[in-house]
Amino acid sequence: MQACSLLSLTTAVPPHVIEQHEAKAIGRRAFRRKNLFDKLSSVFDNAAIAKRHLVAPHEWYEAPHGWAERNAVYLAASEAMFEDAAGRAIAAAGLAPDQIDGVVTVSTTGIATPSLEARVGPRLGLRSDIRRVPIFGLGCAGGVSGLATTARLAASDPGTNWLFVTVETCSISIRLESDDPAAIVATALFGDGAAAAVVTAGEGGLATLKGSAEKLWPDTLGIMGWRVEDPGLGVMFDRAIPPFIEANLAEAANEMYAQLGIAREDISRFCCHPGGVKVIDAIETALELNQGELNLEREVLRDFGNMSAPTVLFVLERLLERGLPERSLMTAFGPGFTCAGLLLEAA
Repeated sequence: MQACSLLSLTTAVPPHVIEQHEAKAIGRRAFRRKNLFDKLSSVFDNAAIAKRHLVAPHEWYEAPHGWAERNAVYLAASEAMFEDAAGRAIAAAGLAPDQIDGVVTVSTTGIATPSLEARVGPRLGLRSDIRRVPIFGLGCAGGVSGLATTARLAASDPGTNWLFVTVETCSISIRLESDDPAAIVATALFGDGAAAAVVTAGEGGLATLKGSAEKLWPDTLGIMGWRVEDPGLGVMFDRAIPPFIEANLAEAANEMYAQLGIAREDISRFCCHPGGVKVIDAIETALELNQGELNLEREVLRDFGNMSAPTVLFVLERLLERGLPERSLMTAFGPGFTCAGLLLEAA
């Protein structure tokens, strides 16, 4: 991939905030399977999450909702966060909305047809001839894969400016009537949020995007994803995710280094999607990182929970604020089971 400049990066969250102790109390009160909840309730205490932002007040989650209701909440909240994050990203890049030539939208927690950028673009002032690339199905890997796709599109057409937006409303999939233990884990982990960035061909800006790589493991479709069910999306979380990462990430990372034309020692810091505290631990073990080296990932998990695709961009935002190291490798795991990587260099 030809080098691209990251001109801006912004994040957005919905207005409702819930403390972890409140989420646990609501879960205990509202979960249908009391014995299952009591058996697994320690996940709230061990998740290393203090609070999360949600698209609806906590009373909404205690009531039953079908597909139509859940998706209506997704659309309203996603459009609002898209407009907020994208508008600020365009301004931070020093551009006007009509200077954006293309937009990549990544979202996997609801259905939008017409897609989100078609709904929000006119309000933002995007041109009617803008090139649109909506992407569904990437899950937690979407923050890295989506930004890499945006960079490749910008690199293929020098002189154009591309907007990337990822927005997820994971919390609308919380299902208090479910008999699946993964539903309790989701209730303890999920938050909502969005992120946006503007990229263009060339070097400079906040950082230079130098290349991307991806690893898809065969026969791993059941590790992570969504089940499409009548009340709404049902989360698939396999307990094997952390040990799988611990056992397989190092080899996958070596393959990525080769694709990117770098060596392990060339990387100053990893910038990882904090899917959960055990996932962060597994990454540190697999990559032989010092304990606490992924401190920003733990901070974002503590303050926002797992927001799926946008989460790693919240980590990158904090990394940029503290000063981007010479060379960083962004990584995120997602359904497939896959690991996406993106190489950044300090401008």
